[in-house]
Amino acid sequence: MNLPNKLTIFRIILIPVFLLMLLPVYSDITILPIPTEVGRRIAAFVFLVASLTDFLDGVIARKNNCVTTFGKFLDPIADKLLVTSALMALIQLGDISAWPAIIIIAREFIVTGIRIIASQDGVVIAASSLGKVKTFVQMFAIFFILTRNYPISLFTSLPVGKYLLWIAVIFTIYSGYDYLKSNWAKIIK
Repeated sequence: MNLPNKLTIFRIILIPVFLLMLLPVYSDITILPIPTEVGRRIAAFVFLVASLTDFLDGVIARKNNCVTTFGKFLDPIADKLLVTSALMALIQLGDISAWPAIIIIAREFIVTGIRIIASQDGVVIAASSLGKVKTFVQMFAIFFILTRNYPISLFTSLPVGKYLLWIAVIFTIYSGYDYLKSNWAKIIK
């Protein structure tokens, strides 16, 4: 198990920690005896750390030439789990509409389906550069929504996180279309 794969697994392990800090388990009851805003700040920090592992695992894998099939498989799943968990939590908290989450999650199902079909032929489809940009924008949007747009909120009252989320939706739709177009022959055979 190389370092990039360990970072990917660490990202997956951080997801329940993130959720424990952010969400009540029942009504307003939390597992940990901390104020809601403190839990939200800790969750934002955990989300940031998890997001950084996404960047680091790829950089380390490419720099040290230790890109593996396992990493190509698990890294996008870890990203999907992190982003989907965060979106669902933000819907539960009333911070975002379900619409962007539905679009983002639907695209993830479609791309995962394409990857499953390709894997039956022994082909592993790694994340495209457009897909990586989409993930990057999604993670930034979620972070700013979690922090209530801090530190940008010091300068403006614009809901930057929500604007970024809709920009992420545009990247999501376009990158989903790109995956379909690039892999259409594998799908219809």
